[in-house]
Amino acid sequence: MDHFAADASGQRLFVCALGNDSLEVIDLRKGERVRAITSLGAPQGVAYVPELNRLFVANDKGGICNIYDAKSFQPAGELNLKDDADNIRYDDAGKKIYVGFGSGGIAIVNATDGKQIGSIKLPAHPEAFALEMNGNRIFVNVPNSHQIAVIDRSKGAVVAKWKTDLASANFPMSLDESNHRLFIACRVPSKLIVLDTGSGELVAKVDLSGDPDDLFYDAKRRRVYAICGAGEIDVIEQVDPNTYKALTKVNTANGARTGLFVPAQNTLFVAVPHHGSQQAEIRVYQAE
Repeated sequence: MDHFAADASGQRLFVCALGNDSLEVIDLRKGERVRAITSLGAPQGVAYVPELNRLFVANDKGGICNIYDAKSFQPAGELNLKDDADNIRYDDAGKKIYVGFGSGGIAIVNATDGKQIGSIKLPAHPEAFALEMNGNRIFVNVPNSHQIAVIDRSKGAVVAKWKTDLASANFPMSLDESNHRLFIACRVPSKLIVLDTGSGELVAKVDLSGDPDDLFYDAKRRRVYAICGAGEIDVIEQVDPNTYKALTKVNTANGARTGLFVPAQNTLFVAVPHHGSQQAEIRVYQAE
């Protein structure tokens, strides 16, 4: 399984079941799977637009981004990005969808009509990225170029390139915009890297469990949650913007490395893949 999106008011969870070529719909009130959109192409990323009740689903195979009505689940359009459509983010203020794709690009899509209105060139395939809500920048993990690309949305171009200290394979990312801190999880070696978004300078680093693939900042509790494929959720405490310490590790299952933190519900969802006698499931963890 790959990445998630949530419909907070409708109490639904949307899960990219990459290995099943489907998008799974979970009813959180019932705690059960209620629907699947099938015959997709290894879906990797999904975004839910609440005011339009619309889903955008990015597929690896063929680079198709499918658009669905999230009530009827009928197709509402599609975008052909040619190859490896991956992570998706929604800009609520600008009513735009951003989709990472191919050998180095982020497509800009008008959420209202589902039309592509531009793209931003990158040096290699983008992984996780984060949008400033009170600024114009997008921070993008570009692991094959060993950098974080900083995009100015108004210019539609890369304006800075930041390093990840001596760590590499920088896939997941999260942002603490109020404290101007960017969190990057690297796999080689497995570390949390904290950068100052004003300067791009390293301010802290913390060891992580192996194979981190999703990362979330909990502003209420001042914590970072790293979901790691080695079978752990690493919880890192933000003592202050420059100081971080490992708080605890929560056991999950081997290969469980994607999920979603929903702040309104104080809940972390984690995807556990089918592995041997372990059945595929979504586990629910409550933040305290």
